[in-house]
Amino acid sequence: MAQDFTEKQLNSRLVYTGKMLNLREDAVTLPSGAEATREYVVHPGASVIVPLFEDGTVLVERQYRYPVKQHMLELPAGKIDKKEDPEIAAQRELLEETGYEALRWDFIGSLMPCIGYSDELIYVYLARDLTYCEQKLDDEEFLETSKVPKGRLLQQALNAQIQDAKTIIALLWTEQFLKKSV
Repeated sequence: MAQDFTEKQLNSRLVYTGKMLNLREDAVTLPSGAEATREYVVHPGASVIVPLFEDGTVLVERQYRYPVKQHMLELPAGKIDKKEDPEIAAQRELLEETGYEALRWDFIGSLMPCIGYSDELIYVYLARDLTYCEQKLDDEEFLETSKVPKGRLLQQALNAQIQDAKTIIALLWTEQFLKKSV
């Protein structure tokens, strides 16, 4: 039987409240009985979308990510609004960021990208039967989209040429999902 390493919360304090996330600091009791401090980001969650066209290309975005000071290649994604269903968030983000709507949606799974310091949960969706409508970027959002063959993206993910964790995982999980559903 596995040991129980559960830490018990003694108290919790909100350190920072932001537009997108909050920071908490908790005092906990460790399994040994000692006390420790845990700092973590409280995140509303997000949805990431793999927009797959019939010709086998995937719609990706290139945008500048300030925390890492780099332009990154990634899949469309965005945070879930308060009390919003993750699939509705995925549909909204796909339309806002890329201008595309999808008739077919498949839930692939969910992932926790930074379990050491965040409670963020990201939901992964495959979007197919895509139709272009109109891109509706937020005022502070700047990105460009392009279609890339799925095989090339998978190779880039496996060769560490794509560094965004949610994109790598979503591509790999989607590939497995597609193989199982054939």
